Amino acid sequence: MWGRRSSRTFVIGTAVAAFVLVSVLPLAYMVGLSLAGSRSTSSAYGALLLDARQRALLGHTAVLGIGTALAATLLGAPLGVALARVSLPFKAALRIALAVPVLLPPYVVGLAWIYLGGNAGLIAAIAGQDVLSAWTYSLAGAVVVLSLVFYPLSMLATEVAVRRIEPRLEEAALLVTAPGCVLWRITLPLAAPTTAAAALVSFVLAGSEFGVPGLLRVRVFSTEVFTAFAALYDFGRATVLALPLLVLSIVVAGLAARLVGERLIVTRRGATGTRLVAFDGWKWPVTVAATGALALALVLPLGVLVREALGIASWVTVLQGSREAIFNSVILAAVGATAVTAIAVWLGYARARATRRVGLAADVLFVTLFAVPSTVVGIGLIGLWNRPGIIGVVYGTDAMLVLADLARFVPAAALALSASVRQVPVSHEEAAAAGGAGWVRTMAHIVVPQLKLGLLATWIIAFILAFGELGASILVAPPGEATLPIRIYTIIANTPPAHVAALALLQSAVIFCPLALLGLGVTAGGAR
Repeated sequence: MWGRRSSRTFVIGTAVAAFVLVSVLPLAYMVGLSLAGSRSTSSAYGALLLDARQRALLGHTAVLGIGTALAATLLGAPLGVALARVSLPFKAALRIALAVPVLLPPYVVGLAWIYLGGNAGLIAAIAGQDVLSAWTYSLAGAVVVLSLVFYPLSMLATEVAVRRIEPRLEEAALLVTAPGCVLWRITLPLAAPTTAAAALVSFVLAGSEFGVPGLLRVRVFSTEVFTAFAALYDFGRATVLALPLLVLSIVVAGLAARLVGERLIVTRRGATGTRLVAFDGWKWPVTVAATGALALALVLPLGVLVREALGIASWVTVLQGSREAIFNSVILAAVGATAVTAIAVWLGYARARATRRVGLAADVLFVTLFAVPSTVVGIGLIGLWNRPGIIGVVYGTDAMLVLADLARFVPAAALALSASVRQVPVSHEEAAAAGGAGWVRTMAHIVVPQLKLGLLATWIIAFILAFGELGASILVAPPGEATLPIRIYTIIANTPPAHVAALALLQSAVIFCPLALLGLGVTAGGAR
């Protein structure tokens, strides 16, 4: 079935070629250009190694990543344990609500943080407006915002890890010791590798974030890369400044994949429904803690934006002024999500059916590419496609925005769909092949129908991420064209806060609609 002329080889080969073109080549081009040793890149290497300002940027980036990883883990890991081991009321709805912040564009939460700091009333009166403003526009403020955005990564990873633990180990320990001791001595150590991997991913995502540091005026490598290219038009300097982030992404992806191994994409079915009654004594304290986390990470930011948006004179005026940006965002996000899913499903299939060594290498590559800063992706796309001839036909068109979505989100979508494919037994394909069915027919009638929920979830998540994409889009957008994230980010400085808050709320509402659709799909799937 893997013959040179087989349909499976052709389809998978086409998907891999598309993946290399949209996700790998832009970064490979940047690295190759930096290693070519031009005069601008050579001087940039010297500045990177010797300039005190660059060392300060490195320190800020490290503090942002480490602080976010620690805070997100301290908030998310206990919630993950509670979701796995405590019988909570409305657990399914609570899990979805607690996971929502990771799907909100980080700069939307950062914008709410700015409005909260600027209009905190009693807090400002006590602490002083200058002190409060300094706290808002600070490295610590960026850590708080990104921790509230990324804690669901730790929460979900820890929940999956705890559900995989053989419950008989905990049951045996509960015969001789208290639940707290069992949790500390057995449950947490067994879940620690997966939790640590999630912390590493939070670390690299925070270090590569552009929107929040840009809003809060925190100088880190991602903002410096944007400034070097967009303001100074220094491609060589931007490329060299991007290299530490690229190296960091590779190292963290390798460590995460090594810590988690096959658990990165698949969980064992046997223990997922197990619940230990002994931990139910913590039900109400955990419910209060989960409610508090939800209020802090989701209700408070949205409430602040609602309060600011109440000051607008007319919603009609707001919508009319940003109508084109809203339309562009919805259409391009839908096109991008469809293209992402169409490529990722075949990459996910190939990864799920690969050998362990090949699969581990694919995991590292996927995580690395997803963790690459969006500004770095944007610069790589410009360098690759901005050239004369047939290659440069797409440059300066909306196709560049779709290419940005593909470059950023195909790796994550492929990793997610590989988990769905793993749930389809290979024996189903073998039985179809024994009955004379070809690979295409087997995929169309046996494998893909079992992936419907995974495909729906992947498309919706890809749509949400594409709809909120900022760092790459702001660099590759054609002149005169804008998406809603670009418009929000560029009008903050000279537009009334109520107008900006209204647009941010509109973006959040568009995100919640497909999430509701996904919730209905999950409920229907569970009912069947």
